[in-house]
Amino acid sequence: MQKCGFLDIFKVFLKIGVILLGGGYVIVPVMKEELIVKRNWLSEDELCDYYCVSQCLPGIIAANMSILVGYKLAKFKGVIASTLGMSFSPFVSIVLVAHFLTKISSIPFIEGLFWGVNISVIVLVYLALKEMWQKSIVDIFSVFWFLLILVLALLKVNPAYLIISSIMLGVLIEVIKRRKNE
Repeated sequence: MQKCGFLDIFKVFLKIGVILLGGGYVIVPVMKEELIVKRNWLSEDELCDYYCVSQCLPGIIAANMSILVGYKLAKFKGVIASTLGMSFSPFVSIVLVAHFLTKISSIPFIEGLFWGVNISVIVLVYLALKEMWQKSIVDIFSVFWFLLILVLALLKVNPAYLIISSIMLGVLIEVIKRRKNE
């Protein structure tokens, strides 16, 4: 792992925050490129784990991930750097958009811009799903559990119950595996 200081972390997360369109679901391919491929700051397993934890925590997935990664890289200084970097661009963008939204929302160029962004977000969500699938669906039991959770979600079972039951099952499986190895 390369060394990284406060300013390095801030700049990387500022860049991620600038190019991250579509919310937390598209953060996996963006973070993979910046944190694993370019800088070797994380492993793929760490990124996948941080993404899963970030989805289970209250709040914004991108902010949760920046906090977890920042802490891993440089403890509390890393948390501050990654959070400031990740949130600076969206904050400025929201302030500007809120100011000009009523004036620009009916301009055909802006309507086209939003259409284009929506299409690219669909692709990034697909890439995140593909990444998570490769790391999570690894055997027949994980396929079964995925299909069960999918059916329950389609039947409108509360997502909190699905997440909690999956967490409990994951912990149980890990405990059983460790006991077998001892």
